[in-house]
Amino acid sequence: MINKIDISGWLFEHLFILRIKCNILFFNNLIHFVCYIRGVKIGKKVVFNGFPRIRRHEDSKILIGDNCILNSAKNSVNIGLQKRCTLVTLNEKAEIIFGNNSGSSGVTMVAATKIEIGNNVLIGANCTFIDTDFHHSDPYKRQLSNDIPARPIIIEDKVFIGFNCFVLKGVTIGENSVIGANSVVIESIPKNSIAIGNPCKVVIKRNWDLPPK
Repeated sequence: MINKIDISGWLFEHLFILRIKCNILFFNNLIHFVCYIRGVKIGKKVVFNGFPRIRRHEDSKILIGDNCILNSAKNSVNIGLQKRCTLVTLNEKAEIIFGNNSGSSGVTMVAATKIEIGNNVLIGANCTFIDTDFHHSDPYKRQLSNDIPARPIIIEDKVFIGFNCFVLKGVTIGENSVIGANSVVIESIPKNSIAIGNPCKVVIKRNWDLPPK
């Protein structure tokens, strides 16, 4: 039997890829310029697919390392985006830092203190990182805007965080670890772990310190 060419499949797959390339080609430099005037420090070969939402408080820092990719366009990932990438610093000296070769799609990061992403970190679509409670759990302290619990979030190198996860204040996710989709991470995860759930718990420990033979 002679295999027939799937013309429609070939055509629309190539149109999908072409649309992404054109979006980056026409708008990436503009987004770099907008980030520059907003005081965002950007490394080499950073790619923006779609316009992120950025709000930087005065005397705070947003830094994106070399070779990072931030997808904000609806067509940027097959799983679909619910939102644009959002980077917000709330206070003076607050920091959002992306290491080199890291990326995400539709990520939300809101930092009152610090959110630090290591090198070679992959963050799945529609994840949220918040290092503050926004409002105090104690009803008698809730009206005191300056007394809101906040602790840094640290994501170490070579971590993979699955789709639609929430990472909350005070969490460190150790090197090489994997966080399963839809997890809510409220406690630190040691390195070389696979963790999943709400609340997120370690289910498997692996030795990924050594490269495969």
